[in-house]
Formats: sequence, C-alpha cells, structure tokens
Amino acid sequence: MKHSKFDTDPRQEGFYMPAEWAEHSCCWMAWPCREGFWGNAEATQRTYADVANTIARFEPVKMLAPAHKLESARVLLNEGVEIIEMSIDDSWARDSGPNFLVNEAGEIAGSTWVFNAWGGKYDPYDQDALMGTRILELAGVREYPSKLVAEGGGVTVDGEGTVITTETCFLNQNRNPNWTRAEVEAELCRTLGAEKVIWIPGDVTDTETDGHVDGIAAFIEPGRVLVEVNSDKTDPHYEIGQINLAALKNQRDARGRVLQLEFIEEGIYHPGVWNGGCSSYVNSYLANGAVIISGYGYDRDGAAIETYRELYPDREVIQVQIHDIAIGGGGVHCITQQQPAPIA
Repeated sequence: MKHSKFDTDPRQEGFYMPAEWAEHSCCWMAWPCREGFWGNAEATQRTYADVANTIARFEPVKMLAPAHKLESARVLLNEGVEIIEMSIDDSWARDSGPNFLVNEAGEIAGSTWVFNAWGGKYDPYDQDALMGTRILELAGVREYPSKLVAEGGGVTVDGEGTVITTETCFLNQNRNPNWTRAEVEAELCRTLGAEKVIWIPGDVTDTETDGHVDGIAAFIEPGRVLVEVNSDKTDPHYEIGQINLAALKNQRDARGRVLQLEFIEEGIYHPGVWNGGCSSYVNSYLANGAVIISGYGYDRDGAAIETYRELYPDREVIQVQIHDIAIGGGGVHCITQQQPAPIA
C-alpha cells in the first residue's frame, strides 16, 4: 500500500518538539498587516517592533513582511532583526507558523497543521495557511504536514513527551468537526513527537482563539506548569481558572511525574485604562537567557515581573508594554515562534 506524506511519522526519525526553554537558533515573527483590524496600525507596528527588538538582544529574529509593508518594518526594526519579504495575511506567527522539531542526530524538521484563521473568523487567510510550509522552506528543513486544523498557541509541550491542550479549541466544530477526541490526540502526538496529551476544559468566553492554552497554562520546566488564575470571584475568568486548575491537579506527565503547579494572577483591567483583549501573563516568550513577558498597564504588571523572576532566576526578565497588540486578542507568545537550535 502506498503511503501519503500525511502518514509519515516524524517519531520514526526520532523527531519531537522541544520545550520552549531549549536553546533557540532564532525567533520567527510576522509584521502586522491586516487592513482595518488594528485600531491604531502605527501604534501596533511600534509595539511589534518593541517586542522584536527586545528579543533580538538575545537571539536572531526573522520578521516576515509583505512587499507593501517592508518600509514600515525597516524604519522601526533594529539591525538584529532580519526582514524577509513574504505574502502574509496577518501577524500571529505562533498560530500560522510551523512546529519545529529536533532529534538526537542534530537534525531539524517541522510539522505543519491546517490553518483556517481560528475557525474562519477572518478572511482572507490563504497566505497565512502557507506560512508554515514557507518558513520550513526558508529554514531548509523537512516538513511533516497534517490534516488537523490547529494552531501553535493551542499547545504547550515539555519536550519529554507531554502536550497540554484545551477542549474548547481543537475539538471545536469550527476546526475539526469530523475528528474524534482520540483522533485529535493521536495526531497531536504524531506531529509533535509526543506520547501523552493532557486535556483541560479551556475558555468558552474566548471568542478569538476559542481558548488557546497559551492564555491559560504553560510548561515552565519538566513536571512544572504555570497556571493563570483570577482571584476576583465576580470576574467570569475566576470560574474558568478554577475548572482548568482542577483539571490539571494530580495529572501525570508522560514520564509519570505528578505535575507541580505554579500560579500567576491574570491581569485585571480598569475602566478608562483598558477595554478588553488579551490580559494573560502566561502568554510570554522564552528567549535565550531571557523571558519576555507581556505588560498591559495593569496594577498587576509589577507582580507578574516578580513572579517570573522567581520562576526563572537564571534568566533576565523583561516586560514589554503591548496594549496595541493585546487589543487584537493576543500577547507576546502569540506573535512569536521559536526555531530550536540543533542538538549538539
């Protein structure tokens, strides 16, 4: 029987997605370009540049930009950011980019899922649907494609066989209506080189991503997970935090360890200061030797910095104010995609 490229299992070649704290070769980003989406497009571009320039202090950054946005990118980005012309629709590289994989032989590869703009919420998205393949071509590495509709912000991995994801996202009718839970789980394991998927409920109030895990929880090292909670019992996210926390308690990872849970308070906005969008401090980026965290102008911005300093004492903690990105529904993690360094 002839097998298609969708049947090829990267695990047979020893490939797996490493944890985000592993050494990076570079960070991929995409310049904001969806017309009419951003309230203040120039402010959003400056904020994207702030994030990119900050990351570039620690590792190379490759910024994708369409031809008509190249000049705006050149004006704002530092020399540490390489600008690459590419047709794109939007600016969320975490979700439309590939999942980079490594193996013990020192090889790099990548898996790609089907991108449908978070369940068809935005149009067009045909160019972003090609972004993962195009990035892997630029990186010069092998692609393992999938028919699963999914986004990178929907998973967190420990690099040791465990994936955490949410029921509200990949099981959603707007993504994989004909897939069973077991089929989604099996495909996540195949494309990420994993052994076990831990499901948590997610966030039914999230109308942008349908509850991506990168606004809820993230592995911070093997066996440890940072979980976002909200102590305001009048806030709908209080209950959401509690049900996700309950789902993670006493869970074991692929190595059999009971997960150790750490906590961080979600940002709470105030009238006149903020009117919605992303408010997650879990939504951060681990660069080489640093952690770049989202700031929103909230009272809890400072507490978030202190929490990350405790979690990552050996990394420099830098907070970037991202109000003009967060209004689009995402944070620092959503706009970045790490390419791991080969295993020596």
